[in-house]
Amino acid sequence: MNRLAEIVEQKRRRVAAAKELVPIDLLRRRAEGARKEAKAHALRSALLNKNRVNIIAEFKRRSPSKGAIKAGADPVLIAREYEAGGAIAISVLTEEDYFEGSLDDLRAVRETTSLPILRKDFVFDPYQVYESAAAGADALLLIVASLDDDDLKQLCSLIEDELAMDALVEAHTREEMRRAVECSARLIGVNNRNLATFEVSLDTSIELAALAPAGTVLISESGIERSDDVERLREAGYRGFLVGETLMKSNNPRELLREFSQVATINM
Repeated sequence: MNRLAEIVEQKRRRVAAAKELVPIDLLRRRAEGARKEAKAHALRSALLNKNRVNIIAEFKRRSPSKGAIKAGADPVLIAREYEAGGAIAISVLTEEDYFEGSLDDLRAVRETTSLPILRKDFVFDPYQVYESAAAGADALLLIVASLDDDDLKQLCSLIEDELAMDALVEAHTREEMRRAVECSARLIGVNNRNLATFEVSLDTSIELAALAPAGTVLISESGIERSDDVERLREAGYRGFLVGETLMKSNNPRELLREFSQVATINM
């Protein structure tokens, strides 16, 4: 069993336990109430500005491949630094067992900022969509490699059409990109990290960009460390850049985000 399958299997156990505590009908009502007060498609709207570097700054304490990144990090303090540095959105890693995240982290960030929030987790069940909306998320990650086509389409419809949130549909291979396109994904994320081996290469984003239809908003994820990386990816057609480990390890994430933003100034 590869690491992705292992993580998803553990997540299934956690979702089953959550359903015992809060029935889906109650959670749906909470989600619908939260969405009445929220901006529709907030993440997609934020990514439409072509005259800036659209960084989605990620909060995560650890990863299975790197171990501890910033143990005990406070999501409130980090979110404030990200917003001050010019991030256009914040991604919150909420997986508990391998990344030491939680929905409480997302709720804390929601109370701290008005920026769009992406829930980064291993989502496969409508229950998780309602859970995310109720906690204050504006968008969810959907990993093509962990979903069949029917589940992918069902979840996209629930997120995008019923709740007016955004689905960031993530691909890593040409076949996964094809499936993302076929489910009419509006936001496609290309993960430069292979979720089976955890090897990282920006060449993945460069290769897959050419397969996206016109009008698709592309986001490159993982392995972005320098402003040169951002410039290269912008030239390939990417409109957003999800940066996590580089920012979490930085002693001054606010300044690092400002350095990334200089790419837009230079190229205008």
